[in-house]
Amino acid sequence: MKNQIITEGIVLTRTDFGEADRIVTLLTPDNGKLKVIAKGVRRPRSKLAGGIELLSISNVTVLPGRGDLGTLVSSRLIAHYGHIVRDINRTMLAYGLLKRMNRVTEDAAGEEYFLILQRTLEALDDLEFSPELTELWFSMQLLNVTGHMPNLQTDTEAQKLQADGRYLFDFEHMAFRTQKGAPFTANHIKLLRLAYATDQPLALKQVTDAAKCASEALKLATNLLRQQIRI
Repeated sequence: MKNQIITEGIVLTRTDFGEADRIVTLLTPDNGKLKVIAKGVRRPRSKLAGGIELLSISNVTVLPGRGDLGTLVSSRLIAHYGHIVRDINRTMLAYGLLKRMNRVTEDAAGEEYFLILQRTLEALDDLEFSPELTELWFSMQLLNVTGHMPNLQTDTEAQKLQADGRYLFDFEHMAFRTQKGAPFTANHIKLLRLAYATDQPLALKQVTDAAKCASEALKLATNLLRQQIRI
């Protein structure tokens, strides 16, 4: 079919439309965000339904429309992260991260956003891996690709961060500030650095006391996202 788009997609949003249709927003690796109508998908025997499940990756074929809304022609499930829904906290986190990704991405979002979301879902699907560490990795990766990374190498006085140092984070200078008894240690900073540098969330297990440091590190990353990206 002329001008059709064949790609992979992760469903970011789904909205019922009319009696049997659904409007779906897909994040793709090579076509940014696609907003499509899946006609008749809510009917019991729809061939499209299985390929546009939440928390999944699918092959999709889309016929572009005259406006912003294309038509979903076919869909085939590649991977479904079904373990996530066995845990209500993981499920709610996954839905929340889909919403964040939808808010932060433009229509022409690059492949890096798709890969971040794909690897986040893979990590959440591992029931032995900490959801907090997964969310931390997701947050630091978003800060990185949007150009809002904090300084994780030197403090506010341009001095190298020390292994035995204690630090507060200075949001005005986007760097740590030395302060006796402050909550952030070298392990927190190592965890933040690795969450920024690695392309695999499960690598965060390498950091000493990663699980203990996750909560404070995640609070910082979340606050940075709110301040810098407004999500």
